[in-house]
Amino acid sequence: MPDLARLQAAIGLVFKDPSLLEQALVHRSYANEAGLSSVSNERLEFLGDAAVGFVVAHKLYHDYPDLLEGDLTKIRAALVSNESLARLGASLNLGDYLYLGRGEEASGGRRRETTLARALEALAGAILLDQGMEPLAELLRRGLDWEAAYTEGIESDSKSQLQELSQSHHLGTPHYRTVRTQGPDHRKEFTVEVLIADKVLGKGKGRSKQAAQKEAANEALARWQADPTLAASLSP
Repeated sequence: MPDLARLQAAIGLVFKDPSLLEQALVHRSYANEAGLSSVSNERLEFLGDAAVGFVVAHKLYHDYPDLLEGDLTKIRAALVSNESLARLGASLNLGDYLYLGRGEEASGGRRRETTLARALEALAGAILLDQGMEPLAELLRRGLDWEAAYTEGIESDSKSQLQELSQSHHLGTPHYRTVRTQGPDHRKEFTVEVLIADKVLGKGKGRSKQAAQKEAANEALARWQADPTLAASLSP
């Protein structure tokens, strides 16, 4: 049985009803093997998904009074993405506490991004029911990477600009490839290259693949603007 006291210490909360925390950790695969699908964490995940979205939207609304709805939506999408929530789950070592079926365990489910993200949402639902909205909001304020999400959201146009530029010169769609990943699960740094016509035009680093891709796109755009003959050199 997982050491729930350790998990509660990592969260900074002590549950009034520990059974809620335990249910948040029950993956569907475990419940199905036990013939008890009703005890999986999926109902808590449903509740937690809505709660996380509300907390994020509320904070963004108050923190960025000058941003329009479109920009707020982009930042929120970065914060509630599987990658973002899985990163927070990994920082809490949430995968170590999950009840998994044998197949899910064998296939690396404890470190799978989708599994961690959904478990984080289920945990959020359990916290909401047991502790209320404010403790959940505090965990998310402390644990999510708000600065990186702002950068991703506001600078998201760089990739679309590069794609439009490339396609306007009949060079196809830019291709992004991850060339390096380093650091622990909760503080990974990704290095990404962007290629057009099989040639590397930019390189970027970031705490997420999306952030690294945008930095690579920005570098490629700057290079393109500085060299008007670049498109011709890329043509087959």
